[in-house]
This record gives sequence, C-alpha cells and structure tokens, in this order.
Amino acid sequence: MPYPFNLGEYSRPISVATPKAQSWFDRGLAWVYGFNHEEAAICFGRAVELDPTCAMAHWGIALANGPFYNLPWSFLSQTEAETMVLNCYSSVQQALKLLDNATPVEKALIQALSQRYPSSQVVNTEECSKWDDAYADAMRAVHADFPEDLDVIALFAEAMMTRTPWKLWDIDRGEPLTGADTIEALTVLDCGLDLVLKRGDAPHPGVVHMYIHAQEMSPTPERALKAANQLFDLCPDVGHLQHMPAHIYVICGQYEDAISVSREAIRVDKQYVEYAGPYNFYTTNVCHDLHMMMYASMFAGQFEPAMQAAQALRKTLSSDLLSVERPHMAATLEGYYSTIMHVLVRFGKWQQILETPLPDDPVLYCVSTAMCHYARSVAHSALGQINAAIEERDLFRARCKQVPESRFFFNNNATDILAIADAMMMGELEYRKNNYNAAFTHLETAVRLNDNLYYTEPWAWMHPPRHALGALLLEQGHVEKAEQAYRADLGIDKILARPLQHPNNVWSLHGYLECLQRTNQLIEAKEIQERLNRALALSGESITSSCYCRRLH
Repeated sequence: MPYPFNLGEYSRPISVATPKAQSWFDRGLAWVYGFNHEEAAICFGRAVELDPTCAMAHWGIALANGPFYNLPWSFLSQTEAETMVLNCYSSVQQALKLLDNATPVEKALIQALSQRYPSSQVVNTEECSKWDDAYADAMRAVHADFPEDLDVIALFAEAMMTRTPWKLWDIDRGEPLTGADTIEALTVLDCGLDLVLKRGDAPHPGVVHMYIHAQEMSPTPERALKAANQLFDLCPDVGHLQHMPAHIYVICGQYEDAISVSREAIRVDKQYVEYAGPYNFYTTNVCHDLHMMMYASMFAGQFEPAMQAAQALRKTLSSDLLSVERPHMAATLEGYYSTIMHVLVRFGKWQQILETPLPDDPVLYCVSTAMCHYARSVAHSALGQINAAIEERDLFRARCKQVPESRFFFNNNATDILAIADAMMMGELEYRKNNYNAAFTHLETAVRLNDNLYYTEPWAWMHPPRHALGALLLEQGHVEKAEQAYRADLGIDKILARPLQHPNNVWSLHGYLECLQRTNQLIEAKEIQERLNRALALSGESITSSCYCRRLH
C-alpha cells in the first residue's frame, strides 16, 4: 500500500542499502521538520527494518524521539523523560556502532546527537536541559565543518533555539534574551536562506520553519514574510508546515492570508488524524492550527470560521482523549476547549453564551468550566442582569480555586489567563453598576496582565482587553484615552512591543476612526476609513464598535 502523504520533493541522500530505506528516511526527516516527531520515528523505524546497518536511520529514531522546540524537557513528567532518554540513548548508541558505514557529515551528526544522551539514566529534567547545551555546542562544531549543508543549518538552529524555547527575545526591549542564542541562530538561518538563493535550490523546510520561529517575536517579524510565503508548498501534507506562515501573517496584520493557510492546515490535519488517530502528541498541533484559525478569524471579524474552528476543537478534545495517562495531554490541551467562550464574547453572542451547557466533567474540564462562568458573567452584565452577573462571578472564582497549578495553555499557566478573565469580568460588571472609575481600573488591569503573558502565537488571551476598554471609554466620552488604546493596539504609536500589536484589525480600526472623527482629525480619518472599509468588506459582520459590550451599537 503506498504511503498516503505527499511530503514534497525534499530528500537527503544518506549511506543506505536500498532506495526504499532512503525514501523512508526522507519521510522521517520531513516529518521532523514539520514537528510530527511520532510519525517521523515510525518512518525512521521502517528505514531500519529495511536496512539495519544504516547509521542515519538509527540517528533519526533518536532525533525524532527526543525533545524539540515545541516539546522541551520541562514539558515532560519524570516518567516521560526516563522513557524518552532510554529510547534515544539506545538508538544513538546503535548509530555509533555503525559509524564505519557513514560519511564524514553523518558521523559528525551522530556524534553530536550522542551528546544529548550521555546516559540512559535521568536524574531530573533540569539535568536533561544541560544535555541540550552540550548538543547545541556539538552541533556548532558540525556546522563549522559543514557550513553549507542545509540540514546541518536547520538542525543546528533548532538545537540552539530548543535551549530557550519561546524565550528567544525580550519582547519589551526588542532585544534577544540574555542566555539565548537568538542572534547566532538567525545568522545561521540567514546564511541558509542565502545559500538556497545562490544555488537555486528549492527552499529547505527546516530552515524556513525555524526562521519563522526565530523572527516571530522579534521587533521585525515582517522580515520572515518572504520565507512564510515559501513554506506551505514545500511539504503539502505536513499540516504544521502548512500552518506556520500564519504565525507571521497574523502578527503583520494579514488576517485573510492567515485564515487561508490555516484552512489548508486543518484539512491536512484531518487527513493525518484519520490515518493515525488523535492519541498522540501531534494532536497538540491539530489544536494549535484550529486555535490559529479562530484567532485570525476573530481579528478579521469573521464569526463563522472562528466558531467552526472552536466547535472542531471541542469535538477533538473528548474526555477519552484528555483522560489518556499522559500528563501533558490534560494539563496542556484542556485549555483549548474553553476558547469557544472567547469567540462568543468577541462577537457579543450573549444569549448563546447563556444557553451553552457547562462541561459534563468540571474536574477534567476545570479551565473550561471556569471560562464558561466568566463568559456568563460578562453576558449577564452586557444584558443589564446584575444579580445574575454577580452570581456567575462567584461561581467563576470558586472554579478558579479548583484549577491546579499544573494546568497550562501552551506556555502560560492557566491561572495567569484566568486572572485576565477576572479583571475583564469585573470591568464589565462594575461598568454596568455605573461604577465607571472602578470599571476602567479593572480593564486597565486586564490590559497589563495580558501584556505580561508569555509570548505565544496566537496569544493565549484571544480578546484584547484594549478593545473593551476603548469601547467603554468612548461610550463615556473619554475620546482621548480611547484613542490612546486604539493607537497602541494597532501599533500606530509604537509604544507596545511589536508582538503585542494587532495591525489592521477591524475592531480597533473602527474605534480609532470614531475617535478621529470626533476630534476632527479628518485627514488621518480618511486614511483609516479606507483601511476600515477593506477590513469590513472581508468581515461580513455588522461591526459598529470595537467591543459588543458597548451598548451603542
């Protein structure tokens, strides 16, 4: 039976006995570059079955079963880390025994990977993180010897970046974080991109993928636009690579482009889940891709695709899946189940919120249960039902106390996200109680807490608090303060770090235009009106305020 996935034309010729083993190796490496390491390990295993003497196939198994940028050691339980190390150590030792069958660069790659697994024993995950340092150092030496090898470039860059995953930049200062290899990784990746152009090669999926990650939280994410435009055609059936351009499109305000690539990623993900089932780590990518579709659609003002993605997430995250005896599943994935509430609040679907049933298992779905109560409180406040809003506030806070510290939403603790929900909820409640100063204080707290979340793309809190703050400030006639909120959100005045800006989003464009019109800034208003008209044409929704919590809409 033919392999059912089109992984593109990527190939790395290796020392191998049969063409079929070569094909399976190429598939494995393509999946590695697409962050589907479980499928990669299966493909490398098939290569070993066909040629047990292939050192690089054993190397591939060790590479695929180990940590990577989206799965660092810190995400693993002690048991998971022990299993990982035992498997990877065994495979890399087997590869070392076969060095006589390898080329110089293959020998170098194998010996470098052995530095990540110096032992079959795990003391703790902090100790394992030191092994990442040793591996990155070893790959630096490999790169020095083979500086024009694109696979070496991709692997070396990821080795450096996996030392400090998602912590490459100090986004407030727009500078690399101390201790991160950000500049070196970017230099290496830039050289890789230049080599492709110089030689007329096809873009390299690993180099392009890591370049996007290296640039996305920088002060200049637009530098990765060209790379993003190259990526989604390289490995057609690798869902994560189809999705990755959206990281750059969203942050550059190209929401329609982000929706387009997300739609394709979701289609490809569905194909893979039908093949392999959902009980694997790749389900995190499936959720991530749906999350990106929601996020981009929300900023574009498109309710239907956002809601469809939210419903697909709920269907994916069954209790059976979240109950799998793998701590990472429930601890990280359950938060995605709650994101439908962001969509419903974003589009002011107050009655739909109140009609949505609570999760059947409030312990397993603890974050989602809390978020339901948050959304209900906001809905009741927006409808002027103060007593009901207070009751839901109390239920929200009670549920928050039952959320364990182990619950994360990607790399943010769930309790930090729920703190934003509390501030947003209280802002809406106090506003409808006519306590305007208290309301604005709460909403400003929500803004601050949101700004201080750890970076993820898309952001863990999906409804920028500045949109609600600006809308209610305008409702009370505080035009100047509202204008400040919108200018910051749109990135016009550059006071916010680049990853915190949301260029061209329909909500802030609407609010900002109203501010300009009220203050007779007619020249700028004309330009913003044109941008808003384009955004509204793509939206299809009747948007008359930056937040539906405002009653004048």
